[in-house]
Amino acid sequence: MSVVGQGIDRVDGRLKVTGAATYSAEHKLAQMAHAVMVLSTIPKGRIAAIDSAAVSSMPGVIAVMTHQNAPRLALPKGSEPRKGGGEQSKPDQKKQPPNPKLSLLQDDVVWYNAQPVAVVIADTFEHARDAAQRLRVRYNAQRAQLDFSEAKKSLRRPESQPERPADTGRGNVARSLAGAATRFDATYTTPMENHNPIEPHATIAHWHGDSLVLYDSTQNVSGVQRTAASSFGIAPDKVRVICPFVGGGFGSKGSVWSHVVLAAMAAKMAARPVKLVLERTQMYGPVGARPLTEQHLVLGASQAGKLAAVRHDTISSTAFLDDFAEPCSAVTRVLYASDSLQTSQRLATLNVGVPTYMRAPGEASGSFALESALDELAYRLDMDPVALRLANYAEKDPEKDLPWSSKSLRECYRGAAERFGWSRRDPRPGSMKSGRSLVGWGMATATYPANRKNAKAKAILMADGTVVVRSGSHDLGTGTYTVMTQIAADALGMPVEMVRFQLGDTMLPEAPVSGGSQTVASVGPAVHQAARALREKLIGMAAADNASPLHGVAAEDVDLADGWLVARSSGRRERLTDLVARAG
Repeated sequence: MSVVGQGIDRVDGRLKVTGAATYSAEHKLAQMAHAVMVLSTIPKGRIAAIDSAAVSSMPGVIAVMTHQNAPRLALPKGSEPRKGGGEQSKPDQKKQPPNPKLSLLQDDVVWYNAQPVAVVIADTFEHARDAAQRLRVRYNAQRAQLDFSEAKKSLRRPESQPERPADTGRGNVARSLAGAATRFDATYTTPMENHNPIEPHATIAHWHGDSLVLYDSTQNVSGVQRTAASSFGIAPDKVRVICPFVGGGFGSKGSVWSHVVLAAMAAKMAARPVKLVLERTQMYGPVGARPLTEQHLVLGASQAGKLAAVRHDTISSTAFLDDFAEPCSAVTRVLYASDSLQTSQRLATLNVGVPTYMRAPGEASGSFALESALDELAYRLDMDPVALRLANYAEKDPEKDLPWSSKSLRECYRGAAERFGWSRRDPRPGSMKSGRSLVGWGMATATYPANRKNAKAKAILMADGTVVVRSGSHDLGTGTYTVMTQIAADALGMPVEMVRFQLGDTMLPEAPVSGGSQTVASVGPAVHQAARALREKLIGMAAADNASPLHGVAAEDVDLADGWLVARSSGRRERLTDLVARAG
């Protein structure tokens, strides 16, 4: 029986419930120092003075790292300021790190509130935190842009990406709206939202000569490796990133943030390992957030509810340091059929930390606006919300004009309506009650892309007959350890107890960022291929080995089961451990 799809105990479950799982801040290194970031208290300006001397003599303080004494970082050739940003768009690029969203104490410029402006390094966390709280920083504050309505007066068009174009269109929206029997026009807003997983961001940095080891809470060990290497001007193979467990990420740990490189800079300055863990209050600002959005939806429909035109214009907040566009219109472009559709994306720049991915970026914010507009249109047409969506059901991808590989949304509507008792719903507002409470019944549609990227994996048969499968992926609590063990066990024909999956290390074969719900779809096939290749190699070894009971047997006649190679036709068999021992 296939183990894929079966309910099994999570292979990492015991480690987690007993506290034996080691998270990034829990690795123990000899002579490890502790670092605490000091964050800006103004959103824009320059640092006038930092009274480092006053805290440098405090108990346990090893160093106070500021823009005046921080290690200078490498700037790769060809780095240029962001185009079209204007004079206030970016700090001095000559002093900037290769990743523009990082604030790495290379100058005295402050671009957002809670920007790192200093790092205090001490022998204990308590000493470091005490000194950081006492460090006095004086600023020359400047007028900051914090008003979204003001920022909208200077909108910018984001750089288009293949799957995230700034503008899209088909048909003639203006003409179709003019001829529509019913029009609906509304603006929806969503606020900034901050991540706060149980495990805050944390990094331990340790230099061995010119090589760097980082224990980092991340969804992308390879991305951390590349950023750290480019920041210090060293080869990527000089940086090792380790992350066996992540205590929640939801997108916030998919990017590399300032504290990661700052920890490595602090370790270089202190000449010893340094641990830097963000305090809970430091999770606002320097590690991104979902940007706020303003979305203008215009729908034109026939009296029967068929959409004649859709317009979806999105403005989202971004930062002066770097751009991030929340792709709200991605859902609108594919979810419903309409001959005329137009979407746009524009950015309003604020003095805030660079926004980032948060659980279903674009889809969450965009679905809220689109589905709210569809509901309101249904009310205006006196039409059932499910019937309205079925009237505009997309039988093929309306953007690419290609058939879906599969689509069961119509059946989903039908089954959900039956199980929920949708036919008993009274659509009149305030009509349904339970005791003294009003009851509302609603529905909405969601969609999410099926993302995949290149991934690699390695499968190794050990001398004891167990198999170790390796890939530099991540487990955010989503079950990667268990899923990959199941896939490998199935491909090998072995019980899960004989398979061990390793992840979270740049020494392992490279895997993509664990974001966009793509880990299983990307790493799973690589694990399956590696395991199948190992299986075929073992069968080939046995068939070619004169001492093997399976010598000369055809590969297609051999099964691998419970640690044995077995010929189906004759029943001849050999234990894997014997085959490996004989082969040396």
